This record gives sequence, C-alpha cells and structure tokens, in this order.
Amino acid sequence: MRSHARLLSRLPRPWRVAIGAVAVVAGIVVLTRPTTSLGLLALLIGAAMLVAGALEAIRSDEGETRRSRLARWGVAGLWWLGGVFVLAYPALTVRTTALVAGGALVASGIRGVVTGSRSGQATDARVAEIAFGLAGVVLGVLALLWPDITLLVVAVTFGARLAGAGALLLWHTLRPPPTPATEPERPGPLRRWSRTVAAVVVLLLAIGAAGLSYVLRQPSAVVDEFYAAPRTVPDESGTLIRSEPFTREVPEGASAWRILYTTTHGDGSPAIASGLVVVPDGPSETPVIAWTHGTTGFARHCAPSLLAEPFESGALLVLPEILEQGWSVVATDYIGLGTDGPHPYLVGPDSARAALDAVRAARQLEEPSLGVQTVAWGHSQGGGAALWVGAIAPEYAPDVPLSGVAALAPASNLPAFVDTLAEMLGGSIFSSFVAAGYTSTYDDVHWDDYVRPGASTFVRSASQRCLTDPGTAVTVLNELAGSRDPRIYSADPTTGPFGQRLQENVPPATIGAPLLLAQGEADMIISAAAQQTYVDGLCAASQQVDHRSFPGLGHVDLVEPGSPLVPELLSWTHERLDGARVTDSCERD
Repeated sequence: MRSHARLLSRLPRPWRVAIGAVAVVAGIVVLTRPTTSLGLLALLIGAAMLVAGALEAIRSDEGETRRSRLARWGVAGLWWLGGVFVLAYPALTVRTTALVAGGALVASGIRGVVTGSRSGQATDARVAEIAFGLAGVVLGVLALLWPDITLLVVAVTFGARLAGAGALLLWHTLRPPPTPATEPERPGPLRRWSRTVAAVVVLLLAIGAAGLSYVLRQPSAVVDEFYAAPRTVPDESGTLIRSEPFTREVPEGASAWRILYTTTHGDGSPAIASGLVVVPDGPSETPVIAWTHGTTGFARHCAPSLLAEPFESGALLVLPEILEQGWSVVATDYIGLGTDGPHPYLVGPDSARAALDAVRAARQLEEPSLGVQTVAWGHSQGGGAALWVGAIAPEYAPDVPLSGVAALAPASNLPAFVDTLAEMLGGSIFSSFVAAGYTSTYDDVHWDDYVRPGASTFVRSASQRCLTDPGTAVTVLNELAGSRDPRIYSADPTTGPFGQRLQENVPPATIGAPLLLAQGEADMIISAAAQQTYVDGLCAASQQVDHRSFPGLGHVDLVEPGSPLVPELLSWTHERLDGARVTDSCERD
C-alpha cells in the first residue's frame, strides 16, 4: 500500500492548484496584517500553519529516503497540530503562541538543513534548502527569545515563506509539461540559481534580524557594584553609606558625587536608595534644590545616575541655569532604581522619603557644604513626588525645612492618569510601569486580577525596559502599527484594590510650604483638564497653590530651557528663599 505521503504528493492537479493558491493568499494576508490585534493574528497564523502542513506533506523531494519521508511527514504533522492548537485557543498568551509557531519554524528549518545536506541533489538545490532551513531556525529561535516582536516576526517571515512556497507549488503545477516529442528544456544557470539566491537573501535577512534583536535587547545601562547594599546597613534613615565623585554630563564650574544612603518605605520598613549631588564651584552653604525626576522606567538599571544622560533622562533640562543661581542639586534615584527593588512607581510616600533622605545624606559629604534652605522641584512622576515631599516633610524630616515646592506637570490625579493611558501613544509603557509598581508594592493588588493573560508577556517585558532602552522603540512601534491590543487590563485599574491604592497615592492637600504647580495646556501625558480637577480639590481643601498654565506647551516642552516657565520658576524660587509673599490662585471667600 502506498504511503500517505506518496498519495498526497500525487494529488490531482486541481487539488495541488487549490492548496498552492490558498497558501499564497494565506501568506499574503498574514504578511500584510502583522499589525492586527493579537486574537485575530493568532487565528490567521493558526490557519496558515494548517496550510504550511499541507505544503510540507505534498512536496516531493528527489531521492527521498524512507527516513527523510518520515521526517517530512512529522514536520507536516507538527504544523497541523500547532495550527489546530492555535485555532482552538485564540486567546493564547504571546509566549504560548511563540512556543508553537517558533517551535514549528525551528523543526521545519532543521528538516530543511538535513534534507539539503544529502548528496543526491544538485548543488543549487542543496544550497537553497540549507539556506531556507537555517533562516527558519534563526527566525524560530528569535521568535522564542523575544516575545515582544514574536507576532511581527512570525507574521512577516512566516507569511512570506508561506506565500513563496505556495507560488512555487503553483509554478510547478501549472507550467506546461514537456512533450514526448521534445527534450525537456534544461534551465539556464540564472533560472537554476534564482531560488538559491532568494534563499541566501532570506538567510541574510534572518541573520540581520537576529543581530538587530540583539542590539535592541541590550539595556541602556548596567548596574555596578556601587549600588550593592553593604553587609551592615545603618538603622537611621538618611545616613550616607558611600559616595564617589561623578563627572558624566556635569556642567563646567560644578562638582558632583553619586551617593548611596538609607531611607524608608512608606510602610516603615528600611530601604536603600542612590542619587546624585551637584554643587557649583566656589560658594558654600548653597541652597538646595531637591530634585525628583520624571519617569525613566521601573527596572533597576533605569536609575538616572546610571544612564548616559543622568539629568536629561529625568527631565532636569535646566541644570546649568540652576547652578548659575548659586544653588546645589540633590537628585534621588528613588528606591529600586539602581538599588535592589522593586521600584514603587507612583507610590508617593516612598518616593518622598527617598528625596528627603537624599538631602540628609548629601549634607554628610565631606567636601561640599550645603545650606539648610531647601526647595523641592519635580516633574511628571517627580512632580507628584515633590507634592508628597511637601506633605510629609514636617513630620518625617523636620530637619529638612522646605522653603517651597514646585510641581511641574505633576502626576497628581493618578486615577485620571491611569484611565487615559490606553488612548495615549506609548501608554502601554507607562501602564506596564504602573502595573509592575503597584502589584509589587501592595499585597492586595494582584497582577492576574488586572492584566489580561494575552497582554501579560507584553506588559512584563515592557516594564523591564527603561525609556532610554533601544528595545522600548519596539513597544512604541507595536502601538503605532496597532499590532497589540491597547487594552492591557482585564479589569478597570481605577476600581477595586488597585483603584483604592491609586487614590491613596494622590498627593494630599496638607502641603505646608508655598506651592507652585505648573502645567502645559498641550500636555498629552498629564492632561490639563485632569490637573485642573486636582487643583480644584486643593482649593476646596483650603490648600494654597500658585497654579500657572502655559498655552501650547507639552509635557517635556514645559521644562526645556526655552520654556517661559523657566525664568518664572527661577524667580519664584528666589522669592521663596528670600521669604517673599506667596501667591494663591484659589478664589477665597
């Protein structure tokens, strides 16, 4: 009895034409729809895998042995099983889809390499078979190793491979057969080697994709031994553990140090944090700007003191202007950035304590002499932290008296901020930081209760990248292309325990120091409307606030050197240090 493989290889011509046509159409659809949602693309890939299995089964190789035929049949079965599995479970996680599709690509590629290694084929055919096989192995491994781009890789490469295989089947099926009266036309060198050239090109593209993925997977910084906790940690918060000179991106006419110091979590447990101290050369007893930086990431290597641009990365874009005023800067990295995590992203008390303890620790440096006067500045994530600094400083750090608090586009109205992330370009990145920060900080906020299973791998991967990491561009590309469903949450994060914790971290209206709150009206990250709601709440609670809005300015534009805010901020800070009268934007009865 003839084997199933041989029966399939001798299918009637219309069947072979139909399979080839379906393969071409399926390949083109998958190839041209890599930017669809996870669920739909999984269905497309599942159907395409069934077609790929059929193509594998009906192909007939010259000089095929029983062993190679069994291998071909096994690979076809693997494609079919994978396709059925993906179609049966369209809500698969990205990791599972990668395992199925990537595994099938690797298995098919290995079979191609083995087939091409046989000596019974022409040289051009062997080279083509090996090149296609190696490309499949490389792309399959790439899909398995990097789930963020798995669907893009599978869609583009698998779609192109399927369409090409279908077109080749159609060509061999539809071309006129040689007649007995004529000798079969002997293909010329160009025609004989065209498939080989195409295979080599595909292999080179696969190698290039692997090289690019390696570059994109590299972190923008590496944590060194400076950030390691000592065996014995001092009990008192704000104690300097170690320091060393720091020179990267420090303006001329200034000296800097990076510091490691003790601090305290919001629940009272001890912690260690790192930071930077920058002092203008010459004057002593300089006033201190306690800087709380904007979002750089959630992962440990995202500490500004580790990054190539330690000040700009957290939006401290006017450091030279600060130093020109004769002021020093103490900039915390926060807990969990640089030091052991997790980083309490957008958790106000933890961030504020790290900022206040950084000032305490900086005063213990031997060389610079810092003054007592302190003004807290912060932007975005750090703007919310600065508000919390003003709220807890009198009780937590009475030895750090604040002359003022400047919150610049602060993340104040946290429920509103989280609620708008799904509509924001790059919102999934910030969502990943929020999800990682709150689920790792609070025992009652559970990852699986809020993050969709299909988005879980995307979210975890994104949360481990800094905004400056090359791989972050892939996340943004996925959003621009629409390849990822923007709904990363299965439940509304502003409800339940998550929502309660977000509300708890809205900065309270208990800020004793003079408060300046600046907001760009064109801000696409922290909306002016949400900020106004927060300001209205401050006013209703009788909190003094100098609220200034800047038309046409976006989130980062607000704090750039050319912004109209900058001279106003410098002037406002001078007034606070001089004890001038405070402006209140709230209408009082």
